Amino acid sequence: MTATIFEAKTNLSELIRKAQKGEKVIITAGREKTPVVELTPVTPKKYKRLGALEAPGYELGDAFWEPLPEEELKLWEGSGDDNSCES
Repeated sequence: MTATIFEAKTNLSELIRKAQKGEKVIITAGREKTPVVELTPVTPKKYKRLGALEAPGYELGDAFWEPLPEEELKLWEGSGDDNSCES
């Protein structure tokens, strides 16, 4: 289907519905009715969730919520005796 710019301004909602249903809608301009724009529907993007916690059946155990042991906490804070990172 084609429509002039004037027709498109007058019937925009209808043209959008047609484009969403898969019909090719071209808007023309000038006396020669030169094609200038094609209406195409936008497909919504599906976003993926990141992280292991989104996996079905995955649950955090009670140990996850327990405080870290003092030695491990010192390593996380950078004040431990671990020399494995030094060259």
